[in-house]
Amino acid sequence: MTDLSHRAFFGDRERVFAIPPELIVELERKLGSGIGAIYQRLLDRHYQHADLLEIIRLGLIGGGEDAKASAGLVDAYAKPRPISEALAVALPIMDALFFGTAADVGAAPVDQSASEDVAHEQP
Repeated sequence: MTDLSHRAFFGDRERVFAIPPELIVELERKLGSGIGAIYQRLLDRHYQHADLLEIIRLGLIGGGEDAKASAGLVDAYAKPRPISEALAVALPIMDALFFGTAADVGAAPVDQSASEDVAHEQP
């Protein structure tokens, strides 16, 4: 089975982020768009700040953090920081959701350049 999680330093330590299927529905509801449109907004740099914060919050919940603690972490470590820092956290969460990660034993490395290529394409 493909691992859809992403590990990254956030706040005060390394954390696990994941958006499982049940949270995809919540992400779509909160942001008012389908998952493909949300991801495309990030790639095209047409996102809203709320997009980034919600991806991080739900990613923390999907990674095993408590919902209240996740909101507090976002308030403390994402909202007051430069937007580029929130993007650097949110984009790999979405990349893992769309492409998986190579965390599985025997899994081939995931070519993350696919998302970079998409980001450079003109609409």
